[in-house]
Amino acid sequence: METNTASNLDFSTITFPNKRRQAEDFVPIAKEIRRDIIKMLVRAGSGHSGGPMGSADIFAVLYFGGVMNYNPADMNQPDRDRFVLSAGHMAPVLYASLANAGCFPKDELGTLRKFGSRLQGHPGRDMHLPGIETSSGSLGQGISIAVGMAMADKLVDRNSRKVFALTGDGELQEGSVWEAAMAASNYNLDNFCWIIDNNDCQIDGRLPDVMNVYPIDDKCKAFGFETIVVDGHNHADLVRGFDFFLDNHKKETGKPTCIIARSFMGHGVSFMNDKFEWHGKPPSKEQAEQALAELA
Repeated sequence: METNTASNLDFSTITFPNKRRQAEDFVPIAKEIRRDIIKMLVRAGSGHSGGPMGSADIFAVLYFGGVMNYNPADMNQPDRDRFVLSAGHMAPVLYASLANAGCFPKDELGTLRKFGSRLQGHPGRDMHLPGIETSSGSLGQGISIAVGMAMADKLVDRNSRKVFALTGDGELQEGSVWEAAMAASNYNLDNFCWIIDNNDCQIDGRLPDVMNVYPIDDKCKAFGFETIVVDGHNHADLVRGFDFFLDNHKKETGKPTCIIARSFMGHGVSFMNDKFEWHGKPPSKEQAEQALAELA
């Protein structure tokens, strides 16, 4: 095994355009996002590993599959689609995705959680990082903000923008999530796409052992959502899920969409995979070395 040096923790200069892709084209993108997450966390010496690693495939399709309308050179364009990471502790996967899209230099990923950095442990709108639409971190609140954005677009500005929000499945234990869901349905927000990262884990254990939230799909349907369940690591299935939303939006069905992406926490690295113990801790240098070797 090679000695862990600064060089193998350097960030590449590779970026990827946002366009329609074949399923196999997402594989190198998801790997690059996961490698960047590992490098960020081991450099920072703190942060969340499990959720960001497990949701990298979702982000690969969302940001690089032509699903969202955005311009990495100007993330404040008025006609852009917007994304809100309600589970703010999963920030490394969002930062890695934005950097790989070319929104800011990839070297900046090395400043995660550093004093004065724009890449804090939870996304902060006040940090002025391109692509961060709102501050988030208090669970259950980001989705409410996203629903408010979708309401403004559809009911006030009457434009064609789309709003996406991702929550963790443990986040569904927050009552405010369901208040937001109720509002999305009540106001016929077919421009709103709710993505649930369903890895069945939270920081203290399995969902049913802490506070059971199942059946998620039945609950979302009962709240008036067009709902689809997909494999959160199968890129073709994820494309199918986002196409389901885009078709719903295009047809103006008057119903918001929920994509339930079944995933494994820590996916991509053998010793992290499906282990809730990795929810909120970074790898050691030795573990990072192994992880990067597996992601090569």
